[in-house]
Amino acid sequence: MTNFLKVSGFSLLMIGGFSAYSNYGIPQIIPAPPPVEEKLELGAMTMDQFVALGGRIYNGKGTCTLCHNSMGRAPMLDRIATVAAENLMNPNYRGAAKTVEEYLHESLVQPSAFVPAGFGKAGSNDSESPMPDVSGGGIGLSEAEIAAVIAYLQESSGSEVTVAIPALPAADAGTSNTEEAAPLKTPEEIIAKYTCGACHVIAGQAGTLGPSLARIGAAKSREYLRQSLLDPDAVIAKGYAPGMMPKTYGEQLKAQELEMLVNYMAKSK
Repeated sequence: MTNFLKVSGFSLLMIGGFSAYSNYGIPQIIPAPPPVEEKLELGAMTMDQFVALGGRIYNGKGTCTLCHNSMGRAPMLDRIATVAAENLMNPNYRGAAKTVEEYLHESLVQPSAFVPAGFGKAGSNDSESPMPDVSGGGIGLSEAEIAAVIAYLQESSGSEVTVAIPALPAADAGTSNTEEAAPLKTPEEIIAKYTCGACHVIAGQAGTLGPSLARIGAAKSREYLRQSLLDPDAVIAKGYAPGMMPKTYGEQLKAQELEMLVNYMAKSK
């Protein structure tokens, strides 16, 4: 009986210790609240406010900085107005734009019209861009939001802002866009929105900048995959440098989207 009590006491002590560690010793994952759509009061906006709106969309909802950054996933856009004029004259340009403003709009909704050398999908010989159409999929920018981003790109690259502030359609005049964006419904939508395939082999995409995720579930646990999304520099895959993967997914992904993506990768075996 004495040994039984000792074993029981030790077991309870260990269970209590593990419970305390799991609750207080392991950092808790507290996702940031879902992003809230801005109410577009275009009729009362100055051009400076419209450009500032474009900047917020560029750095937030549009997810542009996930690829257009110093890591080299996509071209930097600090000289885009000048570069756009040059690209219009490039023999590989396959679009229909005539002006820089039209080119920027086309680049956002038909990114494969011109793919800068070295930035196409793997195996496409720079004929297909990994960038999604920002007006569809998980990003879903409206025409007014696209116009604001174009104004921001023109302003930030030192060019004249030629975009006119659009008027909202009459049907939208009395509506508010302050509702929270609905969670994405499938892992494929998440992968498309955050252009995971631009760097990784995943969901039929063949990125080459990051580790292949085609069978990652066979080698890594769910905990590892979740940590890699929330704190990508915690463990660096062999052969890759720190700082290559954005550290903003924990702020941008809703909790259910995060778990959906983790589960999707965990089942990739």
